[in-house]
Amino acid sequence: MAIEKPVPTGRESPFHEDEFIVTKTDLKGRLTYANDVFLRVSRFTSRDVIGQPHSIIRHPEMPRSIFNLLWERIEAKSEIFAYVVNLASNGDHYWVLAHVTPSFDAAGSVVGYHSNRRKPDPRQIDAIRPLYARLMEEERRPSNRKDGMQSARALLDSILAGKGVSYDEFILSV
Repeated sequence: MAIEKPVPTGRESPFHEDEFIVTKTDLKGRLTYANDVFLRVSRFTSRDVIGQPHSIIRHPEMPRSIFNLLWERIEAKSEIFAYVVNLASNGDHYWVLAHVTPSFDAAGSVVGYHSNRRKPDPRQIDAIRPLYARLMEEERRPSNRKDGMQSARALLDSILAGKGVSYDEFILSV
């Protein structure tokens, strides 16, 4: 069952600073678990999302290059923190600071992924928005989506190198 993407409303889907949004996915990024906070904030039901790609909540203003970095990290059995703007089923948005980790079985094999998300401070969102806008502009420049994503990823790497920081150092400094 494909879920149609809503048009962004510009309204925020609220949640509290003391709440955690939690989801789990399989190796392909299909949702296998979503907690009540996720369901409330995203305005989906469990039935709507289980088995669907996690990207059903991808906001059109969220740089694909950040997800490229995220997938690179978790597929390498590493964790990552990232600021993400998501899209609720009614078109409202919500920002999160996501901590995404691989989930391992007893033999040490990756069996899926786990994401815990908190509400970031508005100052953090204000600090990250200009970077994401720049990455989105770069992603839209080439006619090919893949070329745009790769070009924006190179831009991100260049910006971080210019600041003399790693991605992790940058995220933790925001």
